[in-house]
Amino acid sequence: MPRLALYAVVICVLAVAAAVVSFMKGSWLGIVWVLMAGVSSNTAVYYIRRAKAEKALKAAKASG
Repeated sequence: MPRLALYAVVICVLAVAAAVVSFMKGSWLGIVWVLMAGVSSNTAVYYIRRAKAEKALKAAKASG
């Protein structure tokens, strides 16, 4: 897993935890954390797909 994707996953997990804590305390600030979790999960997916595409491109160039 690429390093940036790993960081994005960690941020996503932390944002979800912060959202849960915010909602448990009765604060609507948790919505911001949910949005941040969504953005960071999309970022992680992007970097994972990008790494797979680069790997496939290198394999295609190496094979011929």
